[in-house]
Amino acid sequence: MKLSPFALTLTLLPAGQLLADTFERDQALKLPDVLISANRQVEARNDSSAANTVFTREDIDRLQPSSVTDLLRRVPGVQVGQTGGRGSLPGVYIRGTKSAQSLVLVDGQRIGNSTSGDSNLQHINIEQVERVEVLRGSRSVIYGSDAIGGVIQIFTRRGDEQGLQPRMHVGVGSNQTWERSLGLSGGDAQTRFNLGASLDETSGINRTHESYPSDGDHDEYRNKSVSLSLSHTLNDDIEIGANLLDNQGKSAFDNPFGRFDMNTFESVQQQPYSEFSVSSVSSYVDARINDQWKTRVEFGHSENREKTLDKLSDERSVFNTYRDSVNWQNDLTLDERNSLILGGDWYEDRINSSTAFDEDSRWNRAAFIQHRYQTDSFSTELGLRRDQNQQFGSQNSWSGTFTLPLNPDNDVLLTYSEGFRAPTFNDLYYPDFSNPDLKPETSKSYELQWRSQLTQNSRLEASLYRTDLEDAIIFGSNNRPANVASARINGFEAALKQELFGWQSNLGVAIIDPRDRDSGHTLARRARRTLSLDLDRQFDRLGFGASWQAAVMTTRTTSNR
Repeated sequence: MKLSPFALTLTLLPAGQLLADTFERDQALKLPDVLISANRQVEARNDSSAANTVFTREDIDRLQPSSVTDLLRRVPGVQVGQTGGRGSLPGVYIRGTKSAQSLVLVDGQRIGNSTSGDSNLQHINIEQVERVEVLRGSRSVIYGSDAIGGVIQIFTRRGDEQGLQPRMHVGVGSNQTWERSLGLSGGDAQTRFNLGASLDETSGINRTHESYPSDGDHDEYRNKSVSLSLSHTLNDDIEIGANLLDNQGKSAFDNPFGRFDMNTFESVQQQPYSEFSVSSVSSYVDARINDQWKTRVEFGHSENREKTLDKLSDERSVFNTYRDSVNWQNDLTLDERNSLILGGDWYEDRINSSTAFDEDSRWNRAAFIQHRYQTDSFSTELGLRRDQNQQFGSQNSWSGTFTLPLNPDNDVLLTYSEGFRAPTFNDLYYPDFSNPDLKPETSKSYELQWRSQLTQNSRLEASLYRTDLEDAIIFGSNNRPANVASARINGFEAALKQELFGWQSNLGVAIIDPRDRDSGHTLARRARRTLSLDLDRQFDRLGFGASWQAAVMTTRTTSNR
């Protein structure tokens, strides 16, 4: 394997020195052995306390996933439940937690819908993605609300310093499915850019059994995506940049229950569809104050818009959410053994909906600090965050990790972390189906990790963990949410990466026992055992590969929404 000069530098630098390298984030996005999401800074994957999985653009091209959710199925401990064909809302369960209990970011910006808590990952076009990082386990000290199960961060395509590089992708499939994508990237030592556009279309499948004649149609899907990234180095100490991702289109679906007509008191047939838009735009200033102090300020805006209409009537509904955010982080190298992260962030959610909510906006501000101490014999990481939310008040989150290197090839990590999730606008203010007195869901997690470089071409990463959830929000008998549920999730996961005779294999295994502590039943839609295997080999410009995935479900479950 040929290493670029930057990759070689990352390999040779110790962690503290790596953090001081300010302006290599775009190049780091192309490397498999670094991580950005865990602490919002470039660090070696093996130095991070978070259990993580990284997919670079090279991995995406090699694995050929059809979507971001298809890629996530390959992560140990992550399950994806699909509700239909392309464009249907997926359920993403990290370590047995529900979709709303995991945070989804695009280029550092939250894209979750503040009314429902869903992130609409199904609409993000995989051709506009440079990299996907998945953190398993709570990261609330760094990110605050929603990061109970973990964090998924998607980075849009990036340019490089090798002149202009055009690209094109065309795909065709059954049900009149077409994929088309064009892109252009390039730059020089000071400026890098990427511009891409995609159009995906399919006539779809029939997602439900035929309850009405109108449900017998295929549910079509159309998605137009645009991405743009631009970065420029002003001098040796300052870099500025901006990123944009916009996905919009149309997605049809069935309604097997029909629409209830208040005049006739009967169910009426429907052919519903939604017009959606999921977008994120961000800008940043990255500066090195001196050899020990690096600072980064990010400004962001994201939108999650959906208009639902019906081909057989004039019925329509609108749910649009908007979020503005600012994040300021300072990375300090105190000495050879001590480093510090200090920062604060602020974001505000707003709603524009055809449904009248009692409140249509709220803000959240927070401050956080994290200290890392590292020696040759052990290292520690201790963090604290305090959030102040306009609706639910203040919340403190703690985390701590102790890392013990057994030898140069084996590390053992012990981690304790807390997490929380603020109730959504639907939970708090949806007319007749809400509870404004809800408290945040909270969690406490305990984890033991083992990371081993078995041979030069084989690496094993395994985790044994337990998560306790309190004040989980479920719907009660009065069809209103309440903080009444608690859950206990025990789990084991392992990832084995190996290269043999030119073939590259990635094996992921997870065993999860997610239970409602009151009833003792397994939480709904969670698989007890999952397995994934990717096997492929590259012959110059031609590649061959295959993927297997399996899941074992249980029939006796209980829902925790």
